[in-house]
Amino acid sequence: MATLLDQLREMTVVVADTGDIQAIEKFTPRDATTNPSLITAAAQMPQYQEIVDETLKQAKADAGSGATDSQVATLAFDRLAVEFGKRILAIVPQRVSTEVDARLSYDTEATIAKGRELIAQYEAAGISRDRILIKIASTWEGIKAAEVLEKEGIHCNLTLLFGLHQAIACAESGVTLISPFVGRILDWYKKETGRDYAPAEDPGVLSVTKIYNYYKKFGYPTEVMGASFRNIGEIIELAGCDLLTISPSLLAELQATEGQLVRKLDPAKAATMDIEQITIDKATFDKMHAEDRMASEKLDEGIKGFTKALETLEALLAKRLAQIEGGALVNHAAEDLFKAYDLDGDGFITREEWLGTDAVFDALDENKDGKITPEEVHAGLGGALLAGV
Repeated sequence: MATLLDQLREMTVVVADTGDIQAIEKFTPRDATTNPSLITAAAQMPQYQEIVDETLKQAKADAGSGATDSQVATLAFDRLAVEFGKRILAIVPQRVSTEVDARLSYDTEATIAKGRELIAQYEAAGISRDRILIKIASTWEGIKAAEVLEKEGIHCNLTLLFGLHQAIACAESGVTLISPFVGRILDWYKKETGRDYAPAEDPGVLSVTKIYNYYKKFGYPTEVMGASFRNIGEIIELAGCDLLTISPSLLAELQATEGQLVRKLDPAKAATMDIEQITIDKATFDKMHAEDRMASEKLDEGIKGFTKALETLEALLAKRLAQIEGGALVNHAAEDLFKAYDLDGDGFITREEWLGTDAVFDALDENKDGKITPEEVHAGLGGALLAGV
């Protein structure tokens, strides 16, 4: 009997949620996606040190002699994301998602400028914009930025999406793809209710199913890519979704599991459903967002988390630059990473403090007790790359 992964690929596009080039080579997905947390982990792995160092050296030269290490590191971040993207595109047949600075999430014009800048870097390297998805947070301002970019032929992946109002606004703005976060929705409801959920009643699964059916009912071409999975049960319940972005650890579990996979999401079924169509303007978006406490809290938390991951990466890059230039010879990357996330200073990083990439947290949390110790950060910094959004 075929594996669950083989069967899933017959009905859904499988995307690798990782920046680890070796993992991408192993699972041969059609697309791949990265974010600052994944690049932070990659930047500490010996096999990618040459990429990091060369990117830093070039950023230093371009920034000029008066630039501080911190300024050079900020310049190097986008270039590093593009460098990893270029190498990933040499493996995957279609697209890679590259993320806009989360600190720009509420600034439409700055997001547009950053999207154009990232595309320019790829095109300067001879890579067509059709192979790039610019990853933007699903704020109203981010969605409006994506609308402008899409009209310029710059395709966008709207992330940190938790509510139907965000999804409808994206579809009406002509966004290429959205990434609703299944696992983070589940996390919120488990914390709120104190109960566990079977995959078929998982709030994240139900949210993506509702969005998928809405899109197919009204003929929106925007693709739905479920993301941030906690277990393969969630993936099984979303079989048939346009795309699913899955961490290498869950890809391996799907590949090792045999059984009959039943298609759960189907455009033909969605077309027959009785669904009310909603038009979203800013006032409606703001009203629905305020009424959806889960979506508003998780969007805010996600932006803060991605910002923290970016700031951590920039600090690590600045320290690495100092090493290259003959500064400190000891790499304290693990200590720096731990201190950045241990917000209350109690010696542990909880999932709420982490605020960044969920599956990286899971990869670091070796004993699965919901807390990361300094020792686990030391032991798992490189292995954390084998995880996704």
